Amino acid sequence: MAIPATLREYLRACDIDYEEVRHDREVSASRIAQQTHITGEQLAKAIMLHGSSGYRIAVLPSTCDADLNSLAQLFNEPVELATEEEIISRFRDCDPGATTPVGQAYGLQVYVDDMLRHQPDIYFDAGDHETLLHMSGREFERLMEKSPHGQFSRHH
Repeated sequence: MAIPATLREYLRACDIDYEEVRHDREVSASRIAQQTHITGEQLAKAIMLHGSSGYRIAVLPSTCDADLNSLAQLFNEPVELATEEEIISRFRDCDPGATTPVGQAYGLQVYVDDMLRHQPDIYFDAGDHETLLHMSGREFERLMEKSPHGQFSRHH
């Protein structure tokens, strides 16, 4: 599968410079990082959350878990992880379980964990289980410039 059209067109509209990194079909972030020889801190993962005011995406390093209490404080409301069905219905052109951090392309507010800021390079799922997108930390900052950020991850 190729990069979903929704994501590709959004990145083009934002004039973001990126490259595609192919890998063997894999769903585990740690195995993808091993296969592609990148650190888990540079591999960003997206988590879709559900609260009373709707859905949001939290983006954090693949080596971390989201602290739902910190996110609830950030959003001023309780949040829970979205169900697989909710994720599939929002990310229609992505493979199930391959949620991309570029939630803006899908009309979602994105929140970025501070640990991803100032990384020299960022990699993330392109919406299938076989492609990562790679961009410089500067490009990632530009892509996420309208996204609020905070500290909401904790190491496994």
